[in-house]
Amino acid sequence: MDKDAKMMEKEKLQKEIAAADANVKAVEDFTSPELIYQELISSVRKYHPSADISMIQKAYEMASEAHKDQKRKSGEPYIIHPLCVAVILADLELDKESIVSGLLHDVVEDTVMTVDELRKEFGDEVALIVDGVTKLGKLSYAADKVEEQAENLRKMFLAMAKDIRVILVKLADRLHNMRTAKYWSLETQREKARETMDIYAPIAQRLGISKIKVELDDLSLKYLEPEAYYDLVEKVDMKRGERQKYVDAIVREVKHHIEEAGIDGQVSGRIKHFFSIYKKMVNQNKTLDQIYDLFAVRIIVETVKDCYAALGVIHEMYTPIPGRFKDYIAMPKPNMYQSLHTTLIGPNGQPFEIQIRTFEMHRIAEYGIAAHWKYKEASDGNKTGPEQEEEKLSWLRQILEWQQDMSDNKEFMSLLKSDLDLFSDNVYCFTPAGDVKTLPSGSCPIDFAYTIHSAVGNKMVGARVNGKLVPIEYELRNGDRVEIITSQNSKGPSRDWLKIVKSSQAKNRINQWFKAQLKVDNILKGKEMLNGYAKIKGKNLGVYLKSNYMNAVIRKYGFRDWDSVLAAVGHGGLKEGQVINKLIDVYDKENQTKISDDDVLKSTNEDTIIEVPVSKSKAGIVVSGTHDVSVRFSKCCSPIPGDEIVGFVTRGRGITIHRTDCINILNLPESERERLIDAEWESGSANNQMYAVEINVYAFDRSGLLVDLSKLFMERKIDISKINVSTNKQGQATVDMTFFVRGKEELNSLIEKIRQVSGVIDIERSKG
Repeated sequence: MDKDAKMMEKEKLQKEIAAADANVKAVEDFTSPELIYQELISSVRKYHPSADISMIQKAYEMASEAHKDQKRKSGEPYIIHPLCVAVILADLELDKESIVSGLLHDVVEDTVMTVDELRKEFGDEVALIVDGVTKLGKLSYAADKVEEQAENLRKMFLAMAKDIRVILVKLADRLHNMRTAKYWSLETQREKARETMDIYAPIAQRLGISKIKVELDDLSLKYLEPEAYYDLVEKVDMKRGERQKYVDAIVREVKHHIEEAGIDGQVSGRIKHFFSIYKKMVNQNKTLDQIYDLFAVRIIVETVKDCYAALGVIHEMYTPIPGRFKDYIAMPKPNMYQSLHTTLIGPNGQPFEIQIRTFEMHRIAEYGIAAHWKYKEASDGNKTGPEQEEEKLSWLRQILEWQQDMSDNKEFMSLLKSDLDLFSDNVYCFTPAGDVKTLPSGSCPIDFAYTIHSAVGNKMVGARVNGKLVPIEYELRNGDRVEIITSQNSKGPSRDWLKIVKSSQAKNRINQWFKAQLKVDNILKGKEMLNGYAKIKGKNLGVYLKSNYMNAVIRKYGFRDWDSVLAAVGHGGLKEGQVINKLIDVYDKENQTKISDDDVLKSTNEDTIIEVPVSKSKAGIVVSGTHDVSVRFSKCCSPIPGDEIVGFVTRGRGITIHRTDCINILNLPESERERLIDAEWESGSANNQMYAVEINVYAFDRSGLLVDLSKLFMERKIDISKINVSTNKQGQATVDMTFFVRGKEELNSLIEKIRQVSGVIDIERSKG
């Protein structure tokens, strides 16, 4: 076939694929919402033991109403998208809370509905999941911005730790968006495809959800490498009939021999998905015809015993290729995957792969962690929770530990990509007692030592592999039996080890050892620096070094103990001024409270109030049914219209207005509480008065954070009267801001906008 004819054939194939995509789109997305909803309910009822779908029906009606005026880029009603997300979740056989969250996952971000309203209607679980998915939707992953990408991944893993269903809903959301990506611009297609391939597909793999991982990979390849994708589709399609006949023949032959051996099971064959084939072609620099396992035969049986019996039958039938057998039943992958893999020579010399597993293993391979959220009912009809999901997510707990230990985002990203095996294979080795240890490919005996215990790694002086002494940089292989040699005279790890080890666990423990060695010196230096700063300020440091004051500093800057604070000051991770000022601040507040026990008026009101003239023409305060009372607003909690308030009758100076959650009011002694009086804002009156308010913004420190925050205030013409920024060693910034607003509605609107600023973790209002 000449070049022009090939091009025409290729274009024809692309058109056919595009037409097929359009047909899928028509069936999946342009079907009426009611039909998709009926498909959803039908899917749920296949696996759900209860016929009660009232919560799902309620969520669908609420989502339909919330999105009724919205359209997708394709022009279809927006409600199609959350419906399709819910269908994907139902295909994973998830619980009702997940299905409801899928239907409602966009209502907080795209409509006027709030998380509190969702909590009231559907409970805490749904509210938590939807809120988590909403926050993840605001994250962006720029491949060239390591710092920002690491911060966003930290947020994602924290959301997953709260409830793994957050990421399951997000994966379903991303899958449906990728299915409909042809309506995006070319730039958006590439950006989202890269993000999907680098972040979401590996997480789906780590969670063991093959059904989603495979499709995300193929869709990403389609938009990242369209020429390679369509070329691969064409080549696979050219010999599809021939290959299918070959696979069918093997399936029939295998099934016959399995039945002859008295093994009850299912046998099926398939062509591997495009991304898997493409990756092997690129990594191994091979053509399509040189890929061994282009297609695979799968045998699913009842028991583990049947798996090995079937393996024996297969190895009698065909010649196995040496070195191509993997036993993931005895040594499961970290994502729970179990199966026997063996590559064989077929009747015509063509290599092919056979996978053997039980039905339960197959379910885990397809659904991964999602399999543990499948609804089950106890004998009394009540739902039972997911089983052992905590054990299955040990890797997630490890990530959270890294986040606490590491302040360097680049190091965090490096460890995440290497040791989580998001992008690499594993090697399985044995201890002398026969325990299996799973390590990243390329690991050495040092990595192995740290999987046993950090003390073993720190005292390691050598290693034996399979009974023979080996150098510490020896690359471990599957099945190696490793014995670590330790000595109490060891001086500890070498910094050169950091260049050898592959696992993040080993790197993290080695770095921790060096930090601990320097910690004593840094603690002493930190003490000296604090004393020096206190003398400059004319303060006696001993007065402030009380446990409650020190604990406030520890909490504010995220340390474990006071020695860690001192060490951070010593090595420069925390400024001595930040520590001293916080100690003084807490001391002053506590001592003000003590004075108020004797004379609340003098300590919390008379010295911290401003007089606000009130007249009938302005929005005033109604106190016990009396209008136009001259009142004072306390600065300690800065009440604004819309806050719940209470009055405090002062001695000879009228009434002071506080917020009901003001610390000074909450700490009033019983003897003073009789002076509290009901108060409320006068309704229905115009009010142009400006009120001071103070908020604390907690965010990941980054370049441009203050610029982005200030821009919001400028756009809304809100004056900032005071701003103060502090940063801890974990890279978390605290921005204290004082500004003027007309009331709580304006404040809440502003806070919602601030929450959308990149890097913002939380916002809270000062309570005194």
